Amino acid sequence: MRLLALIVLLVFIAAGIVFGALNADLVSYDLGFAHASVPKGAAVLAAVLVGWLLGGLTAWLGTSFAHRRRRRRERIESKAAIAPTA
Repeated sequence: MRLLALIVLLVFIAAGIVFGALNADLVSYDLGFAHASVPKGAAVLAAVLVGWLLGGLTAWLGTSFAHRRRRRRERIESKAAIAPTA
């Protein structure tokens, strides 16, 4: 299994190197407060990285809020089950 993961990783690294080499032209970005010229490949890879991080953050926050709600509901239900009825 580790060998397969290593092979897949090496294939993606090689594809990234080829992608970067084929897209070496510079792209200018003017953000109003900063100006940057970066290669096309680096810009696309940076956009993919930012999207991956934001997607992961969104998924993590969504599951953590759901877990917190479920724990709170279970705590309330367990207190209600333990409390003696008069």
